[in-house]
Amino acid sequence: MTTQATQRMEVRVTGFGGQGVILAGHIIGQAVALYQDRYAALAQNYGPEARGSACRADVILSGDPIDYPAVFNPQLLLVLSQDGYTQHKRHLREGGLLIYDEGLVRPEADARVAHAGIPATRFAQEAGHKIMANIAMLGFLTALTDVVGLDEMTKAVSASVPPGTDAKNLKAFQLGYDYGLGWLREHGSSASPLLRAS
Repeated sequence: MTTQATQRMEVRVTGFGGQGVILAGHIIGQAVALYQDRYAALAQNYGPEARGSACRADVILSGDPIDYPAVFNPQLLLVLSQDGYTQHKRHLREGGLLIYDEGLVRPEADARVAHAGIPATRFAQEAGHKIMANIAMLGFLTALTDVVGLDEMTKAVSASVPPGTDAKNLKAFQLGYDYGLGWLREHGSSASPLLRAS
C-alpha cells in the first residue's frame, strides 16, 4: 500500500440533491473501510430540500483512527454542479485536485490546484442513465489517484448500487476509469502530488 493510501485524506463530493452525491461519498468510504482495512468517516449535508438543492458528502480516509470527522480543507474536491463548485472551490487546499463534470461545471483558472474534467454525464447516459454520472466520476478518481484501489472501489460500487443495476453502474465506472487512464497519458502527473504516476 502506498504512503498516499495510508495517510489522512480529506475528500469532498458536492452537487445537488438527486445526483448521487451522498452515495458517491458512501462508496469511497466503504471501499476504504471494508476492503482496504483502513478507517473512514462520512458526514453529509443537504440544503433545505433534498432533491435539487445543494448537498455535499465529506469523507475522511486514514490509516489511523479518526477522532474528529470534520473536513475543512479537502485535498480532493469532486464536483457535479456549478453551484457546488462556487460554494466549495475556496476550501480546496493548495496542491489539491479538482475533479469535475465538464458538461455541468466551468471552473476558473487556479494555479494553486490541479483540474481534471470528465464528461461524466455523457458517460452515464452511454451506460444507461445520467443518474450514474457520480459512478463515472468515481471511476475517473480511481484511475487518477492512489486514494482507493481499483478492486476495492469496484467491490464497493457493486455492493452499494440498487439491486439489478450492477452491470450498468459498473459500465459507467469503467468508462470513467478508462477515460482517467487516457487523461493521465495526455496530461501527466506533475500537476498535483495526488495524481498517480503516469
